[in-house]
Amino acid sequence: MKTTIVFLLSAAATTAGAQSLQFHGYVAAREIYVKAQPSWLQGGVGRFDVGADSTDDHRFVNVDSAQLGLDWTPASWFLIHADGVVRHQQSGSIGKKTGIVQAYADIYNDHFRLRAGEFWLPTSRENTDPLWTSKYTISYSALNSWMAQEVRPIGADFQWSPSFYVTLGGTAFRGQDTMGTLIANRGFTLGNYLALYNENLPTPEPASTRPFGEDLDGRNGYSERIRVSIPERAMLQVTHIDNRATIAPFDVKGQEPWLTRFNIVGAEVGSTGDTTVAGEWAKGSTEVGFPGGSFTMDFDTAYLLASHKFGHERISGRVERFSTRNDRHVANDGAREDGHAWTVAWMHEANAHTRTGIEYVRVDGDRPGVATFFSPVSFNPRTGGSTITIEYRYNF
Repeated sequence: MKTTIVFLLSAAATTAGAQSLQFHGYVAAREIYVKAQPSWLQGGVGRFDVGADSTDDHRFVNVDSAQLGLDWTPASWFLIHADGVVRHQQSGSIGKKTGIVQAYADIYNDHFRLRAGEFWLPTSRENTDPLWTSKYTISYSALNSWMAQEVRPIGADFQWSPSFYVTLGGTAFRGQDTMGTLIANRGFTLGNYLALYNENLPTPEPASTRPFGEDLDGRNGYSERIRVSIPERAMLQVTHIDNRATIAPFDVKGQEPWLTRFNIVGAEVGSTGDTTVAGEWAKGSTEVGFPGGSFTMDFDTAYLLASHKFGHERISGRVERFSTRNDRHVANDGAREDGHAWTVAWMHEANAHTRTGIEYVRVDGDRPGVATFFSPVSFNPRTGGSTITIEYRYNF
């Protein structure tokens, strides 16, 4: 895949005219005060992308990132897109520092679009700016933080809009057989970490998972969606996602397949106005095999976001909840968690290129099973905490 991306970018740079080749992206610097136990990115069970030494400890952390995207349109009906990330994370974080986020090609007209490659599903109601970024907050909801880490199809998507009011879409994909590993092992988190192609991410047990990469079972996963909208005013979308992973009682190619199915209902009012209200609800299950049987975990999460823009300022607030549990409802449920979070953010956009913001996030949610589930390692079940983030971003 990397060879293909390099070839496409080289071809674009040498053959495209100035009007058909566009670069866009941003550079962001963040200073974060965090009060929480070690981050999930450090192999812990903290719910943020950064963490301190313990639940009651705090720390100041610097995190920097840059994301660059390229769009080449050699014809009015054809587009090639690629974007990637370079980042500096907290010391001790596990994962790639640079890599590809998306790489796809589009064939389209006024009524349909055929997309092939690696891409985001068009579900998020908060990550609606270019490069799947949010104009509302610095950290994403629990749902979209998980999507950023584990849900990005590698395949083909067909979208058809017979009118201004209805859009239908369907996706066939591979390379997503481990989807569900992270929320099953350490629960939901809040942040803005974008997992990269062929990247290994840590889990609380002494292992790792590769969300996007080689397919494990040779089977297609599928997604279908329907959107009803009043252009520039409101929309309602329902999406179903099923990775159709083959349950195996052992690792496949060094990875653990999880059969994950879920639905997302998303809605938005005031899409292009000064005041926007948006929300999403996701509900589903993920299942893993082991010698002699299997384990299934149900999950559920929802958020409601409200934002108001006046002049150069934007104020946003988000409330959400999340839960996971064994589908057999056993008394001693090591997978159980019930939590909620709230976020307040203020953004100042001095001009089209610069944005300064400050954000407060508070998460309350214990996961009692982590204290004994990952034997012999012991974790504190108090997995909540808070962050205060100051960000400066330059867009280009």
